[in-house]
Amino acid sequence: QSHSPVYNFSVFDMVLMGTTSQVSNISSPGPKQRELVMASLERMGITHLFNRSYNFISGGERQLVLISRALAQQAKILVMDEPTANLDYGNQMRVLDQIKSLSKEGYTIILSTHNPDQSYLFADRILALNGGKLIADGTPKDIITTELIRTLYNVDITVESLHDDNIRFCVPNSLIK
Repeated sequence: QSHSPVYNFSVFDMVLMGTTSQVSNISSPGPKQRELVMASLERMGITHLFNRSYNFISGGERQLVLISRALAQQAKILVMDEPTANLDYGNQMRVLDQIKSLSKEGYTIILSTHNPDQSYLFADRILALNGGKLIADGTPKDIITTELIRTLYNVDITVESLHDDNIRFCVPNSLIK
């Protein structure tokens, strides 16, 4: 959910660490790994950060660096635990847009979130868990309902929709009354 390294590595070095599985224990990363780093930074739109200290960039930029590291690792399945936690709205959208873009390119993304609005907008399939048990499985359109959100979060809400039900969002009933 958050990552704060003890050592002050550059963004380039943070992403380069993702390539360690590609070299032997007694080798250093070579030109191929450095090219992978720059390609993944470019893919995430953060090449301008490559020489910056990871400790002194924003939370949204850190998330994009960690995604870049996974891309440099050449992983085709990315598991993300609340990648937008503690980010402002703009950085949430930037991170989620990149994640959605990766899924369209063939990456498998397993993302944990507590935000049903994000699930509806960015997921292709949702598995809803409650008390460690699967209670719903399907497309966002099929399972994001008032009843499901009430069950998951024990809140009095109504799920509303826009644009012919292509967008759904949760509204607290205390605001509607």
